[in-house]
Amino acid sequence: MAGITPGTTTGITPGTPRVLRAMNDRAALDLLLAHGPLSRTKIGKLTGLSKPTASQLLVRLEAAGLVVATGTTEGRPGPNAQLYAVNARAAFAAGLDVTPQRIRAAVADITGTTVGEFELPTPARRGADVVEQVTEALDGAVKAADLTRDAVHRLVIGTPGAFDPSTGRLRYASHLPGWHSTTLLDELAARLLMPVEYENDVNLVAVAEQRLGAARGHDNFMLLWNEEGLGAALVIGGRLHRGFTGGAGEVGFLPVPGTPLVRQVTKANSGGFQELAGAQSLPRLARELGVVDVGQGHYTEVAPALVARAADAASGPYRLLLHAYATGLATGLASMVAVLDPELVVLAGDAIVAGGEPLRARVQAELTELAATRPRLVIGTVRHHPVLRGALESALATTRDEVFDTSASR
Repeated sequence: MAGITPGTTTGITPGTPRVLRAMNDRAALDLLLAHGPLSRTKIGKLTGLSKPTASQLLVRLEAAGLVVATGTTEGRPGPNAQLYAVNARAAFAAGLDVTPQRIRAAVADITGTTVGEFELPTPARRGADVVEQVTEALDGAVKAADLTRDAVHRLVIGTPGAFDPSTGRLRYASHLPGWHSTTLLDELAARLLMPVEYENDVNLVAVAEQRLGAARGHDNFMLLWNEEGLGAALVIGGRLHRGFTGGAGEVGFLPVPGTPLVRQVTKANSGGFQELAGAQSLPRLARELGVVDVGQGHYTEVAPALVARAADAASGPYRLLLHAYATGLATGLASMVAVLDPELVVLAGDAIVAGGEPLRARVQAELTELAATRPRLVIGTVRHHPVLRGALESALATTRDEVFDTSASR
């Protein structure tokens, strides 16, 4: 939620019984989300409220349809106590993960549990109707959840590139035909009858890692992602930093030592760091180092397999590949941490995660040699569709604010 600037007037008198009730109600709902079913006594202890006040709070929330009784504390010493949980069906939110090849969609209930998923293949073709594709993908997930579309409060769409708030266009994503209209968000909202937001795919991975994964408890961290392309997400003071045009984190364009200087990077859709350590560079690098069985197929499939074998190798060409790849990643990271000085760097994406601890340790050692500041490096732990999970978490955060803060304070 946005903070209140000192000296402004909100129209709400702080400290009134209604405001205090709303604050207590929201605190209880957040505790139930974090801990699962709780008794009124436990809620009272965790919030500091008296037992009568906690009882009144639960009556309000149950009447508003936000909590439900879920059973009792059977098997524990003393009398059985009624347990309460957040009503999972109080609201639903949706997320989409978009690539040139497919749109992956999911719907989650307000507790964060995924209740429906759907994947729509989207082979590139001229004149593709993006509104139709998004509608089909979302409706597929809604149907899988046994819901209707009007049950979904909000949709967050994760795409490569960045949404420029000054122009209303998607930038740095020329490989997504049909997604660059300045009116697309409005068209989608009108068609779907719900708020629709864009967010950069790597930013959404950072959201997932901060809420559920390796960056929990960290307000200042950077995430480096390597799958189809190299990208980064920056979290400063607990908030995503998107930059003036939404392009913060497009580090694939970063000039780095070891590669020719790339000019007109947006036309080339690549840059120095991408050429040095992007997943597409790994098959070429493997051949140069003498790896015979590089593998066949798209580099997004070949690269993780190469990195996994390199991480397991004790010596030889594969071990050289691990060191070269780690050095390439650390080279770009050294420039980034010199500017940002993060407390933590999360390494994510299939082409990095496949290397596991051997790759992480090698990158950490190289970064120690190349950078004056030495943040701790960790491997991301949200492995199942992290872009989609981040889209759901982003949509759920706003949905909870809307549903909890309005319903609970009536």
